[in-house]
Amino acid sequence: MRRRQLFTVAAATMAAPSIGTSARAQSFPAKPIRILIPYAPGGTSDILARLMQPHLQAALGQSVVVENRTGANGNIAVDMVAKSAPDGYTLVLTDLGNLTISPSVMKLPFDVAKDFNAVTVLAYTPHLLAAAPDRPYKTAAELIAFAKANPDKLNYATAGLGSAPHLAGALFAHSLGLKITFIPMKGGAEAIQQVAGGHADALFNGMIATLPHVKSGKLRGLAVSSATRNALAPDLPTVIEAAGIKDFVTGSWQGFLAAKGTPPEVLERLYVEIDKTTKIPEVAARLKELGAEPVLYKPAQSDTWRAREVENWAKVVKDTGIKLE
Repeated sequence: MRRRQLFTVAAATMAAPSIGTSARAQSFPAKPIRILIPYAPGGTSDILARLMQPHLQAALGQSVVVENRTGANGNIAVDMVAKSAPDGYTLVLTDLGNLTISPSVMKLPFDVAKDFNAVTVLAYTPHLLAAAPDRPYKTAAELIAFAKANPDKLNYATAGLGSAPHLAGALFAHSLGLKITFIPMKGGAEAIQQVAGGHADALFNGMIATLPHVKSGKLRGLAVSSATRNALAPDLPTVIEAAGIKDFVTGSWQGFLAAKGTPPEVLERLYVEIDKTTKIPEVAARLKELGAEPVLYKPAQSDTWRAREVENWAKVVKDTGIKLE
């Protein structure tokens, strides 16, 4: 009898963590969730967050608030998440490509490798190489010829120094031996405005935010940075085709991050609901219209992907000799 009682107590003790884990997953969320966007309204992260927000809110049964927190090349919002409680109630939706580049080009108030748990890599979209419509170059080849003939005269608007669009432009210029002038903006939306308004000459920027302006004629599309042509812009050559740069593939890898130490079951709940949201017919159709390819890596897989990208971009930064003050 005594042995049976001890066994019962031991079994209950062993089961306690799993019961607690299950209860925590079922009770989450118990209050509103904030999704921080590091850039101004109108950029890729902002568009995706606002597309998904009402559906996530319905699925989670709590308010989901989208907040734009700009500044420091997008790092203010990311730092807020790094320093937030590890409970899943404060997330950032950002271009993870930017974040994997940052450790190689600037000092950060957080550690990209140690201060976050990924929720998911959400979607990939290529960059578009686009120019102001009144400029004399109508193709990527003509832009390259202009830049070669006029060193440092081509003004390139970029969504922040050290961002993925900046590195795409730097890799493009380095591969072709071009000297161009980089002009940092607060985000992709402002970079688009500057080029569309004729205040800058060209840019690489995420397709989601850029393609509508190409279709409206406010920008002139020159090339796409994916490995193959994109179905939404089939007339645009790839950078590989247009410039002859082998294996040139860049783009926007959007994803959600939470503070390090967020319980795995909370990360999993968020991942599952985000995954379901991308499969809602109207959301899936809109993502396709935007040229966003859903990725939906699970949390652990997303962390592995992020670590690998940090290594890849460190090599690009070293090869191109980029230094940011």
